[in-house]
Amino acid sequence: MKLVIVESPSKAKTIEKYLGAGYTVKASVGHIRDLPKSNKKAIDIAAGFVPHYEISPGKEAVVSELKKLAGKADEVLLATDPDREGEAIAWHLAELCGLKKPKRLAFHEITKNAIMEAITHPRLIDQDLRRAQEARRVLDRLVGYDLSGLIWKKVRYGLSAGRVQSPALRIIMEREREIRAFIPETFWRIEGMFDTPKKESILLTCTEEPRDKTRMESIKKAAEKDPWHVASVKETEASRSPKAPFTTSTIQQTASSRLGLSPSRTMRIAQGLYEKGLITYMRTDSTTLGKDAVAAITDTISKKFGKDLVMIREFKTKVKNAQEAHEAIRPTDPSRASAGVSPEEKRLYELIWQRTIASQMSDALLLRTTVAARVDDENIPAFTATGSRTLSPGWFLADPDARGEDVELPVLTMGDPLKLRSLDCIEKQTEPPARYSEAGLVKELEKRGIGRPSTYASIIKTIIDRGYVLKEGRTLHPTDTGDVVSTFLEEHFADYISDSFTADMEDELDDIAQGKRPYAKTLADFYTPFAKAVKSKEKIEKLTTLGKADKQFRCPICGGDMVFKLSRNGKFMSCEKFPDCAGARKEDGTELEGPKETGEACPQCKKGKLIERDGKFGRFVACDNYPKCKYIKKDATVALNGTGVPCPVCKKGEMAERRGRFGIFYSCSNYPDCKYAIKAKPTGKTCPTCGALMMEGTKTIPERCSDKTCPNHNPHKLEKSEK
Repeated sequence: MKLVIVESPSKAKTIEKYLGAGYTVKASVGHIRDLPKSNKKAIDIAAGFVPHYEISPGKEAVVSELKKLAGKADEVLLATDPDREGEAIAWHLAELCGLKKPKRLAFHEITKNAIMEAITHPRLIDQDLRRAQEARRVLDRLVGYDLSGLIWKKVRYGLSAGRVQSPALRIIMEREREIRAFIPETFWRIEGMFDTPKKESILLTCTEEPRDKTRMESIKKAAEKDPWHVASVKETEASRSPKAPFTTSTIQQTASSRLGLSPSRTMRIAQGLYEKGLITYMRTDSTTLGKDAVAAITDTISKKFGKDLVMIREFKTKVKNAQEAHEAIRPTDPSRASAGVSPEEKRLYELIWQRTIASQMSDALLLRTTVAARVDDENIPAFTATGSRTLSPGWFLADPDARGEDVELPVLTMGDPLKLRSLDCIEKQTEPPARYSEAGLVKELEKRGIGRPSTYASIIKTIIDRGYVLKEGRTLHPTDTGDVVSTFLEEHFADYISDSFTADMEDELDDIAQGKRPYAKTLADFYTPFAKAVKSKEKIEKLTTLGKADKQFRCPICGGDMVFKLSRNGKFMSCEKFPDCAGARKEDGTELEGPKETGEACPQCKKGKLIERDGKFGRFVACDNYPKCKYIKKDATVALNGTGVPCPVCKKGEMAERRGRFGIFYSCSNYPDCKYAIKAKPTGKTCPTCGALMMEGTKTIPERCSDKTCPNHNPHKLEKSEK
């Protein structure tokens, strides 16, 4: 019997299906060993940064079973993922199972041909790759442990910092400071609706956006008085080429913008597709497609769209030190349908399929038209409109969502008269730079060389989970806590969280993977000066306040001055005389409610009393004997405001605003007897289709049904399907 060990149970099932009798395929269910939580026991720095690994909690039974099976097997094959992390897992398995010269299988797609090829040509564990992963893990632990310890002492207990997460947070904060410093300017956008000689309508926009009201009025006056004519009509043929097949970075960006998926969610779904054998390995910097893959792709194009649309292309990888998989992310078989997968997996598979097929198709040809109109007054700028139409769709046939909408203009010739029907002068203000979305941050991290594609998802997830960044819609907003932590690190450890330093460190880790740098010396060169820098900051004063509050906000108890402080829930105002005076206000100046007694005894410790108090997700009920007793009443989410809308389920309570782990939601005030809840504020109306409550929507959909199964829950989706 031959034993094949992989990480994932679903991957094990797919591989076992291809191998058949004579093989037993088992999963380690991810990592089986890791560094212990205590940093003192984790790494022996003096011995050359030697890590001391422990079996991960809960993995004892898995390790025991794998050891027994390995002892009975004629041959053990390690088929973990083909990247640094997979190499490290393979090494840990070999160490625990006592394998002297284990055979390593490396394949980038889970297909029968790829697996049989790997079994025919096994290799040894790549110790350079394994050491590079170990160096990253050790480095992140040392930096995180030392920096977090200092922040606990100097800022607030429970905060943390990381080698790569901190530069990512700094990038978000740099943009936030730009937004805060931005001073908006007023301008006017002038638009005119015109009638053509054929009685068609065309909207033209002034090429100048005046900052001065007098200038705006002079343009308006001349535009309404003078006759208009077409000054020029330019038609230009243009071609649009398809983009390269997906890499880890670009699939995260595109899935975020098109499908609304977070990078971490995208990678989990892609992992599932890979393990089912539908796509190639999803951690890659490469945009290359193999010869066999190109042949299969062009055959699919010929059958589905026609031979004349085939155009074989090669894409160069732009990322420095491209690593891991040898090919881009692509379908293993482009002619295969995505059967037997979840709806999310199907959407992501179709996105990968479209991008891959389109990459080997001919350009799309467009006709771009620009119409300019003028009045006789030369001091008045031209009014223009642009449009385009598709002459030949080319690769748009495979990836229609990338096409956009054709905007066709009326057919006009130079000198044609135009009649002004209406003129609008829209007052606007210049806007600050936009905050980063997850897709935008991934792009920025890649551009600056911070982290690697396989780490982008975990970087963003970490800064969100730590409460340094809030995701509102698709936008990343730094929290007060994130602001304070980033400011502290920028002031005291600017060099260590800079772009250049972080990118150079990534390059050194790549060098270890390629066998160009020694493990211990690389870590020593970094950690020796870093440890000294941390130690030198031990004597700095503790950050107790974040500056003085405005004089208009006085202490609600003693009337004294107030200062900003940082709590677990963000910034708040505290009396400058604290602890002698406990007066406090919220950041917006409203008085901070103190704990309120509920009249109930604590059911856990029997000594304390239950009180209602403020927390990270709103007010909650807990024991006043904290921290000795950490009892929290699970069914005591405190309502913030009633809406006046009766609960449609129990008919007794009203829908009330509450705050939970994922933000504000609305539920019955009769909770926990009635657990009815919806995501957005109810409007008081009922859905004409299903009778459920209608709730507030967005700018484009002001109102929608609260029932997810109802077509009125997402009118845009309904509209698209009807088309």
